[in-house]
Amino acid sequence: MAAATKKVPFATSNSVNMNQGKTIEETYQKKSQLEHILLRPDTYIGSIEKHAQTLWVYEGDKIVHRSVTYVPGLYKIFDEILVNAADNKQRDPKMDSLKVVIDGENNLVSVYNNGDGVPVEIHKEEGVYVPELIFGHLLTSSNYDDAEKKTTGGRNGYGAKLTNIFSTEFVIETADGKRQKKYKQVFSNNMGKKSEPMITKCKEGENWTKVTFKPDLAKFSMTHLEEDVVALMKKRVVDMAGCLGKTVKVELNGSRVPVKSFQDYVYMYLNSASEPGSERPKSFYEKVGERWEVCVSLTEGQFQQVSFVNSIATIKGGTHVDYVTNQITNYVMNAVNKKHKNSNIKAHNVKNYLWVFVNCLIDNPAFDSQTKETLTLRQSSFGSKCELSEDFLKKVAKSDIVDNLLSWARFKENKELKKTDGTKTAKVNVPKLEDANEAGGRYSEKCTLILTEGDSAKALAIAGVAGLSQTERSFYGVFPLRGKLLNVREATPKQLKENKEIECIKKILGLQHDKQYSNVKSLRYGHLMIMTDQDHDGSHIKGLLINFLHSFWPSLLKVPSFLVEFITPIVKATHRNGTVLSFYSMPEYESWKGSLVGNASGWSIKYYKGLGTSTSKEGKAYFQSLDKHKKDFIWMDEQDGDAIELAFSKKKIEARKNWLRQYEPGTHLDQNQKLIKYSDFINKELILFSMADLQRSIPSMVDGLKPGQRKILFCSFKRNFVKEAKVSQFSGYVSEHSAYHHGEQSLASTIIGMAQDFVGSNNINLLLPNGQFGTRSVGGKDHASARYIYTQLSPITRFLFPKDDDGLLDYLDEDGQTIEPNWYMPIIPLVLVNGCEGIGTGWSTFIPNYNPRDVVANIRRLLNGEMMEPMNPWYRGFKGTIEKGASKEAGCSYAVNGVIDEVNETTLRITELPIRRWTDDYKAFLNSVTEGNRDENGNLPKDPFIKDFRKYGDDATVVFEVLLSEENMMIAKQEGLLKKFKLTTTISTSNMHLFDSAGVIKKYDNPEQILEEFFHLRLEYYERRKKVLLENLEFELLKLENKVRFILGVVRGEIIVNNRKRADLFLELHQKGFTPIPKKSKAVVAGATDDKDEAEDSLEVSGVRASDYDYLLSMAIGTLTLEKVQQLCADHDKLNGEVDNLRKTTPIVLWVKDLEALEMQLDVLDKYDAEAEEARKKLKGDANGEAGFKVSKQAPKNPRKYTKKAINEEVSVETMGKPSSSTMETENAAEVVKPKGRAGSRKAPAKKEKPSPSSDEDDEIESLKDRLKAYRLDSSPEQSADMETDVLRVPAGRNAARKKPLAAVSVISDSEDEPDLDDDFDVQVKAVPETKKKGGRKAAAANDKAAKPPAATKRRGPVSKQSQGLGQQLLTEMLKPAEESGISPEKKVRKMRASPFNKKSGSLLGGIETMPASSTSENADVIDVPAKARPQRANRKQTRYVLSDSESEDSDFEQASEDSDSD
Repeated sequence: MAAATKKVPFATSNSVNMNQGKTIEETYQKKSQLEHILLRPDTYIGSIEKHAQTLWVYEGDKIVHRSVTYVPGLYKIFDEILVNAADNKQRDPKMDSLKVVIDGENNLVSVYNNGDGVPVEIHKEEGVYVPELIFGHLLTSSNYDDAEKKTTGGRNGYGAKLTNIFSTEFVIETADGKRQKKYKQVFSNNMGKKSEPMITKCKEGENWTKVTFKPDLAKFSMTHLEEDVVALMKKRVVDMAGCLGKTVKVELNGSRVPVKSFQDYVYMYLNSASEPGSERPKSFYEKVGERWEVCVSLTEGQFQQVSFVNSIATIKGGTHVDYVTNQITNYVMNAVNKKHKNSNIKAHNVKNYLWVFVNCLIDNPAFDSQTKETLTLRQSSFGSKCELSEDFLKKVAKSDIVDNLLSWARFKENKELKKTDGTKTAKVNVPKLEDANEAGGRYSEKCTLILTEGDSAKALAIAGVAGLSQTERSFYGVFPLRGKLLNVREATPKQLKENKEIECIKKILGLQHDKQYSNVKSLRYGHLMIMTDQDHDGSHIKGLLINFLHSFWPSLLKVPSFLVEFITPIVKATHRNGTVLSFYSMPEYESWKGSLVGNASGWSIKYYKGLGTSTSKEGKAYFQSLDKHKKDFIWMDEQDGDAIELAFSKKKIEARKNWLRQYEPGTHLDQNQKLIKYSDFINKELILFSMADLQRSIPSMVDGLKPGQRKILFCSFKRNFVKEAKVSQFSGYVSEHSAYHHGEQSLASTIIGMAQDFVGSNNINLLLPNGQFGTRSVGGKDHASARYIYTQLSPITRFLFPKDDDGLLDYLDEDGQTIEPNWYMPIIPLVLVNGCEGIGTGWSTFIPNYNPRDVVANIRRLLNGEMMEPMNPWYRGFKGTIEKGASKEAGCSYAVNGVIDEVNETTLRITELPIRRWTDDYKAFLNSVTEGNRDENGNLPKDPFIKDFRKYGDDATVVFEVLLSEENMMIAKQEGLLKKFKLTTTISTSNMHLFDSAGVIKKYDNPEQILEEFFHLRLEYYERRKKVLLENLEFELLKLENKVRFILGVVRGEIIVNNRKRADLFLELHQKGFTPIPKKSKAVVAGATDDKDEAEDSLEVSGVRASDYDYLLSMAIGTLTLEKVQQLCADHDKLNGEVDNLRKTTPIVLWVKDLEALEMQLDVLDKYDAEAEEARKKLKGDANGEAGFKVSKQAPKNPRKYTKKAINEEVSVETMGKPSSSTMETENAAEVVKPKGRAGSRKAPAKKEKPSPSSDEDDEIESLKDRLKAYRLDSSPEQSADMETDVLRVPAGRNAARKKPLAAVSVISDSEDEPDLDDDFDVQVKAVPETKKKGGRKAAAANDKAAKPPAATKRRGPVSKQSQGLGQQLLTEMLKPAEESGISPEKKVRKMRASPFNKKSGSLLGGIETMPASSTSENADVIDVPAKARPQRANRKQTRYVLSDSESEDSDFEQASEDSDSD
């Protein structure tokens, strides 16, 4: 029984009912099409049930939007007849009348049009009249030919037949004027019965069609035509008037519809939407072609549309509405976001505020269903385009829609920001907050929140608060800020929402978004104290916090004493008696310092750049005298608000520029005032940050450097940076010696940037990149960490910045320390050579690179009084083209093109990219257009046009081979290969802003303008240089005269030095009229300090100190000889001659000499680049392979590290730094003589005369003379070779010792303050100091021990008199052959200024000739040993030799020279 009653699982009710007596025939039925339509009407005409919906209807001569109850099917059968009538206008443009009668009482509807009638003729295939066929037979239509483009509404062959089927009576009447026949036929009983057609005659030209029908109301569950349905039908008649326009007169129930155009029709909607008595909303109409009419108005936030396709009302829109709407929304979105960058408006946001009206004619339209509510045809098949004009779109964008959108954006933003609001609670959980005990409680108004700049400042604040009483301590909270607060005025809602710092401040204070505060009772704290460093960035943080409050809660700034600042001293002066003075601004300190006059002794000065400098004890002292350190901000008037907006709003760019232009140096805020106006803070304190930010971002016209770069260059000169060091170490040196107050990471990046030399970086890199400093693959971002890479001063740098100019510069002073100058004075404007780019407060700048040779050539033209030639951008190593485009008043534009060649019909080879288009970025672009290549998200490319590509370049070169189809090759060539492959960019000279020599920001229109301004300033400095050089030489003459007098006085016994008190000797010298010369510290460059602290005698007579005669008394005893007097006399005469020559020399000549020297260095760079390119080609071989895509395997990479150091081989030690101080002599202890056939030393040789020794006191004189000789002021022919810059190749890197071309015999002397080493010497082979490399063997000449084998004898330093005599004898004997050449051996005892070995010789002891006295480069005690002329050979094993006391070592020297050459 249970089994019998068991249910079939998942059995449906239908399947159960099938077994209840129905036959198979009753279950499965076939219906005719007519029966199917009547049985399932919703498939054809929509629902036949009543629906309630809010729709537009026509009643009382106006369109009304109200709720109606209607039957969609009934509405549809009326619409089918109406659309058929409108279609006739497309078939017969002469149609000008459409009459509609809707008789609700009699349930009668008729539609009449006077277009071409239906042909009254029997259809040959169907055997019936055509009117009967198309109105009484299903699936008949004239629209079946899809090949014929039609703009009618009919499509599927149902249309009017559906009206016939759902009518009790359907009458068709038509007049066919062509056949002069009139036709009438009546259908009844749902098209079940039909009468015989009645055919009568009509006039020729009489054409019309009229359809009259009585809906079968029973099928729509109705008894009569209800008011809502009639109102809806009437509205469709009004629709027809709007769609058909003024060429068709539309009548409804005998009265003409008051609509003559689509615009009139739209106005009916807008009038209805507006409030009674109010103005009609604005609308914007445009007719596009013959087929499109568009009108746009605005809504309150809900998208609306009214649209027609071939007179069919698409009440749900469709692709035609999207087509029009998308154009409007995208345009408005871009316009709003461009003007209000933080609005973040999307296209769908714009759409919500649009009311779009569209009337269009579309070829063969397709809809979602027979009800035709939504157009589904693709835009490409419309048969016409509707591209809205720019004027129309601009009008829409300038309408109230922008305000509506911004209002919505603000509402949404406020809604989001309210989520992060704070409340007044006793406790809040915020990381790092030290909350006040009373915060959020009954005494919250008395509480102060201290916002500090970083954690270290928080520690100081906590220490200070700890010094207060327990009661007072409960009223202070401390919260550290992480760096600088966001500029909320221009921030996006997303940025504001995600900014944790802003969220924390709101929570801590209990701030609520958009709330107006008249007091602080609803806040957790009654005061907000800002505690930052007393520097420019500290001022900026204060300003950003003020801006934050002013943007969201301006009322809070008006609450007295709500916002306060805590100031700390910048400088503290402590007297030895315990007096401590604090200064809160530098002008205040400078004023005090000036008032001391001669009472400065006893004071020690300490600079407090950051809050972290203060100790906890000092912090307690600050808070215990809080009134002294606390300053209240006060709101005076709206000028305060305007000032805040001026500083931080992007809308005030021009006003901010004027604000900065009006800045006057020395402007500062008076810290003695208790109250600070917001406008004073902005105009007197924040402006200092803005100026500093501008100076950090935009370089000077004079030297082309930003402050950070200038500090690096200053320290390079100060350190005499010719020995390489790690970038990280050097950045520490720069921080210490140039008062650099920012992060060392930033400094290291700047150093790396100054050393980079890949294409698109520097034309002349001031530092050498010894290591991986980045490549063009990613624009230098692939450089190694600063702790792994080395750098040093580039040899060419000192040719750009001559040492003789160092003393002319205006050096800055910070923290009591002399730092870099206002600007350096290069011999050509470096800003044109290396270009620049930067964005600062109010201004930005971009200057392209130019060819230094073009710059030099134009300077020569200016020197000659000629016109300059226009200069075009040029980048070192760039193989593409830079073509000048259109010139404008503001500047020129240039097209920068890469190089692409056609290998064959399917292959292209790309061998250069535009400047600053990096290789990896371009590779990513090629990947994005390669067929079948998926991106990281797995998506295929949208527009692939290449089949494949291969990369063959290295870190310095670009080689891509691209394979594409022949068809795509043709397309690419037609479009332009450069454009298609994105191998062209544009650079402009319209934004060239620089600081001029006076420190004023200035716009330059072209590079020639920069060069001209630089020219006059540089020429003025050459005049200054000449004047200073003359003064120095005349001073040296005076010094020489005094030395000669003194030595002669001692020799003759007129002056007794031995066994006398220093004071007595000082008085005697003073009485005898010897010139007192105060000692001055030696420094590598001006601004450097000498650490040597020498005690000076306190004895003073008439303002002359005893130490002022040290230049006489400190001369070594060996100088009291006749030879020394003769040498000094000779030097005096020689110096006299040099003074005369310098007086005759013009500043122009000095400049020309510098330019010649620079050009020779440029030749060295060009030669290096050419050799590197040649080497790269040899290593690569035929890397490009055969024509086509088959390419030989990639050539091995040319090691970048190897080629970088090769440049050092082109430049001697002298050219690397032009050393003239004792520092350089120590570092470059040995002078290396160049083999025959190469240019000689850069220094001009003296005339051939007997060299005479000089003492160590002459270092400064010799240094000065050596520098003067570089200018070749005399006309001796020997000087021509000395300006050659292709001098001795100085090897760099770990193979330095092996590449050493020559050895040298050095006589090492000690400082001038020690006994002279006339008779002692140390003869050794010294290598040129080399740079250290990480890893590998230590270089041979890294130190003296490494340079000598163990067997070498080494004697240096002071020894006994006996040993001195022996040393003198040995040296004399060793140089005995020189006597035959007229050189006195005695003159070799001390210092071998003129090497007798400058000409090639088979041995050291033979073939010695007399050479110029100045053939050595420095004052070091050097005997230069030449190399024997030998052809260069490669891969010789390194051999080191040391000259021993024996005189038979000449072959060893010869061997050393050979090795040097061969390496």
